[in-house]
Amino acid sequence: MELTRYGFVIDQRKCIGCHACTVACKSENDVPLGVFRTWVKYVEKGTFPNTRRYFTIERCQHCEDAPCVEICPTVALHKRPDGIVDFDSDRCIGCKACMQACPYDALYIDPRSHTAAKCHYCAHRTDRGLLPACVIVCPTEAIIAGDLEDPTSEIAQTLARQQVQVRRPDQGTRPQVYYVGADETAITPGLAIQPPQYLWAQRGPAGVDLEPKGSLLELAQRTGGTPETPPARWPEMDLAPPAATTTHAVTVYDVAHPKPWGKKVSSYLWTKSIAGGALAVAGPLLAAGLASTLLTLGAAVLAVLFTALTAALLVWDLKRPERFWRVVLTPNRRSWLVWGAYILMLYGLASAAWFIAGLAGGSSVPAPLLWLGVVLGVAAAGYSAFLFGQAEGRDFWQSSLLLWQLLGAAALAGAGALAVLGAIFEVSNVAVLAALGGILLGSILVTLGIVVAELYLPHANKDVATAAAIIKHGPLAREFWLGYVLLGAVVPTVLLAAALGAGWPLWWVAIAGLAALAGLWFYEDTWIRAGQSVAMS
Repeated sequence: MELTRYGFVIDQRKCIGCHACTVACKSENDVPLGVFRTWVKYVEKGTFPNTRRYFTIERCQHCEDAPCVEICPTVALHKRPDGIVDFDSDRCIGCKACMQACPYDALYIDPRSHTAAKCHYCAHRTDRGLLPACVIVCPTEAIIAGDLEDPTSEIAQTLARQQVQVRRPDQGTRPQVYYVGADETAITPGLAIQPPQYLWAQRGPAGVDLEPKGSLLELAQRTGGTPETPPARWPEMDLAPPAATTTHAVTVYDVAHPKPWGKKVSSYLWTKSIAGGALAVAGPLLAAGLASTLLTLGAAVLAVLFTALTAALLVWDLKRPERFWRVVLTPNRRSWLVWGAYILMLYGLASAAWFIAGLAGGSSVPAPLLWLGVVLGVAAAGYSAFLFGQAEGRDFWQSSLLLWQLLGAAALAGAGALAVLGAIFEVSNVAVLAALGGILLGSILVTLGIVVAELYLPHANKDVATAAAIIKHGPLAREFWLGYVLLGAVVPTVLLAAALGAGWPLWWVAIAGLAALAGLWFYEDTWIRAGQSVAMS
């Protein structure tokens, strides 16, 4: 049986930026206004009057190793034997994880079906022996489609005789879309300045967060330059395109790429830290002999309540929440979204059993159930590190420290929430308060150390450095320094240090717990937003 592997070659030397491919794609596939499967980006390079405009046709790259297929929890995205990465909108739950996994901004949420969609190589035409619509309409024959494995095909012969490039080869996805004569500033995200609006169009609908574009514009203005003519030297180079001082390249037309995940996902990380941390903190204290209904009934109530809130946030964030059952019944077991759902369900059951045991036993829990709750609590807190690791389009989220940061956050959140609950019910057990205060203080310092290391140690690449700079001294700096560092770390540390010498007063520990919990939410929010603030196309 002969192998077939479809792909594209796009000759950027022939492209005239007419958008015929975009219009043909919309017409053939009934793509709604405002979203795109194929689009053309304009980059202007040089200094007036010696300038030139470059066009780049962008679309799904039909990767050999497609990260969107791996992360999709319901097998809505799948790779066909002929190499086409196709999708089934009837299976899609609208989780938007594929949009985070794709390093090319190729996926979007269809405003009518509320499911993900993208270029599928006009599979309905290809299966009938026809070329994709964008190919037949291109007036300059800049787009070549065909079987890469057929040596007699035009696409295979073009690859054999022309020097080609691929977009973002560092991502290791092995894209099957090849570019001839593409300018580096047009094909590589971040090399061209991206102003917040264009000559003929605004960047996107109201409410789209354009942090990195705005920050670059403001930085240029502060240093005496403009987006078209950058200053001689950018004082904060990790916020600037590395080639800005020599190329003077500016993106003058592009389509909007809204951030898929917002405050619901930030809140999900926060509620999950409290849920997982409740039993993970209470279990070892109970095993150490600190008997208290706060550590049995109180911890179980926190675990059940915040696990339910976590699940509710996850379902609420879906564009098709009524299809959530597909994650369980028709799962893609390579996706950590699926494993996360399984872990949360098991943890919810263990938390409910812990609560029943607490009702029956007062201040004790059977040892097997106790350690099961601890293990599942740690798993619930930490699985997101592997989920975000599958979001390969966001380099900032690929940190090897993320698992430890999540576990530290769970210890912080669990101890802080238990301290607040203890204050509400006026728990007077000084030993329990001292233990919670000690865990809270230690986890605050450990988590802060991990966050500082993530932001200030040498970064893997320019995208990670840019995201870190956006947090340290960019648009998210106020939320980070005031919300997380001051409120979430400095204030509770001072309170707990004072409480240590004052016999652990109940309300001091509780106020420190509240401040630490508030600061943790600010950090989760800045981390989610910063990771999505670096251009991928």
